[in-house]
Amino acid sequence: MADMTRLWYLIGLLLVVSGLVHLGVFVVDGGPWDGPVSWRKPFTFGVSFGLSVLSLTWVSQFVRLRGRDVLLGVFAVASVVEVALITVQAWRGVPSHFNMSTDVDSLIARTLAAGGFALIAVAVFMTLSAFRRDPTVPTSRSPEPTPARPPSMRLAVQAGFGTFLAAMAFGGIMIARGVVEVITGSQQLAYTVAGSLKPAHAILMHGVLLLPALAWLLSRTQPSEQTRLRVVRLAIWIYITVSAIVSGLALFGITIVSPSTASVLCAGAISGLAIGALTLGTLLPRTQRHRPPDAAARPHGLTGSQAHP
Repeated sequence: MADMTRLWYLIGLLLVVSGLVHLGVFVVDGGPWDGPVSWRKPFTFGVSFGLSVLSLTWVSQFVRLRGRDVLLGVFAVASVVEVALITVQAWRGVPSHFNMSTDVDSLIARTLAAGGFALIAVAVFMTLSAFRRDPTVPTSRSPEPTPARPPSMRLAVQAGFGTFLAAMAFGGIMIARGVVEVITGSQQLAYTVAGSLKPAHAILMHGVLLLPALAWLLSRTQPSEQTRLRVVRLAIWIYITVSAIVSGLALFGITIVSPSTASVLCAGAISGLAIGALTLGTLLPRTQRHRPPDAAARPHGLTGSQAHP
């Protein structure tokens, strides 16, 4: 299992590197930022999919997940296929999505659509798993069993997967709306209609990392679980409120900057906050929780009666 986890992390990192390389290509080669043919696409898709693979690999440790390696494997492979095909089309100088110009382009477009729905299926399953009831374990403090996850982390993970599923839903709507326009003969309109929802998709995409990262940071710096829970609840409401505003603007076609630029700004802000929380939690010394004087002498996981027969 550890070997597979390292593999998923490696795949995620390689996808991020691929995206950053194509940002460099964009800087050197130039070309349009917006539109269906742009170096922006392999950059944004590479970084976003890479972060998603890394996020799900890390967050899945806080979920009672059956077939974890299989699900992460499907998600990682689908992500690689998506990024690879988008990158190939960018180098060919043709649109990747909704492009039915040739047999090859049609096959790639259909594969991208199928891969998108595979990602949605994995997101649905993992979200349902995040809401499964935790098992209980005994502790050294009390003979009464307690949940395996602190309530703050459980809530953060559930909210994170909920927003991630919402992002996948917006992605599915984008694909469906684009396909409908292509079928009715308006390929150019497909890019406009689908692209208008990019900011909603982007701002919800990385909450699955941000909220658990915040809960993890609090677990290392705040000894009171009640305080951690209050902070996580506040963060969830703020995140949902901002996401609702951005999504509402996207749905009504109200733009301040282009949808492509807005999506990069939204995804960058959310993932940047998440990475900052993880970095800060790693660098700061962990807060020592108060334990009974004899707690250190008790074997982990044993109740008082078990530790002193």
